[in-house]
Amino acid sequence: MATGVNNIRLRKYPVGAGMIIVWIAGAIGLSVAVYRWIVGLRITNMSDNRPWGIWISFDMMSGIGLAAGAFSIAAIVYIFNIKKLYPIVRPTILTGFISYILAALTLLADLGLPQNIWHLIIYWNIHSPLFEIGWCVMAYTTVLLLEFSPVVLEALGWKAPLKLIRSITIPLVILGISLSTMHQSTLGTMLLAMPYRIHPFWYSPLMPVYFFMTAIAAGMAMTVFESYHSARTYQQKFKIGIASRITSWIPYVLGLYLVIKVVDVIVSGTYIYLIQDPWPTFMFLIEIMGGALIPALMFADKRVRSNLSGLVWASFLVMGGLILNRFNSTLVFMNGDFYFPSAAEIAVSIGLTCLGIILFDAAIRFLPMYPNPREKQAIKSLENAV
Repeated sequence: MATGVNNIRLRKYPVGAGMIIVWIAGAIGLSVAVYRWIVGLRITNMSDNRPWGIWISFDMMSGIGLAAGAFSIAAIVYIFNIKKLYPIVRPTILTGFISYILAALTLLADLGLPQNIWHLIIYWNIHSPLFEIGWCVMAYTTVLLLEFSPVVLEALGWKAPLKLIRSITIPLVILGISLSTMHQSTLGTMLLAMPYRIHPFWYSPLMPVYFFMTAIAAGMAMTVFESYHSARTYQQKFKIGIASRITSWIPYVLGLYLVIKVVDVIVSGTYIYLIQDPWPTFMFLIEIMGGALIPALMFADKRVRSNLSGLVWASFLVMGGLILNRFNSTLVFMNGDFYFPSAAEIAVSIGLTCLGIILFDAAIRFLPMYPNPREKQAIKSLENAV
């Protein structure tokens, strides 16, 4: 091409046994999802008194929270102008974009009448938290698509649309931050409408704040965790300096979260439930100690942030803390019929997760996510031409 930029083409990364297993599990899970759309929700263990299960708690609540790295990293790079983190922007944006696609597919699996999901567009209930979540997620997914589009445009060598997208990068990032802040916190707001369902220990007027703060911390941890494993898989150099820089902010976020949470528990008097029932106490201690306090202390230590194993394990703990928090508040301790996910529900969740890995893998193989030296020079030439 005249631009000197490669077309979209296959990059020869090895395909291991793990990826083959992902493809098989994904095919099985998506087949079960299609079967669920044919026969309805009777293949699940949900009921009128247990209206949601693992699809909402894990795939939606946890998945969207872990995808918060997309807006966090974009804000750090473009708003705070910390360009050293730019090398991880593309895979982070891609991870967020895929996560929101999977959230939409999960919602289609969970809804009793998925064919009516378009009603959200024309039938407005502005008093419903779900209305805000639905519109914010649709809008933010569109923003993520636009933020990721330069990767495709570079691969195609389309200079005019690439120049246009780059000219509106900052407004897009600001819009993405606003939309993500709104729906990350509104996921907690939605639960405030169900005081009779949520366990009184996890129920708090500050749930929107908790959901937002834990999403920021887990999103940055997810960025490091994903960067490490993708670098290993695709034979790239893991930039530990960048990872250390990102995780240096996590102790401040988690520290503030812990202070607010402890004060809230004491002032509201909900600590009494920890004395009355050992099961919530056990789960809460794992969530707070293992998912917040311990990783906060680990990330506060520069030696841990400079150690590859320490970085990855601390990131894993933060991600696990968010998932456990969402499970505790929206599944394990919700009032209603006894619930344990059916094999079909588990298969669909695994299938959608595998689909996300497949989409990420396809982007790495066909798009300049991790360009080799020749591609870097070609892309630089294109940027100079623009």
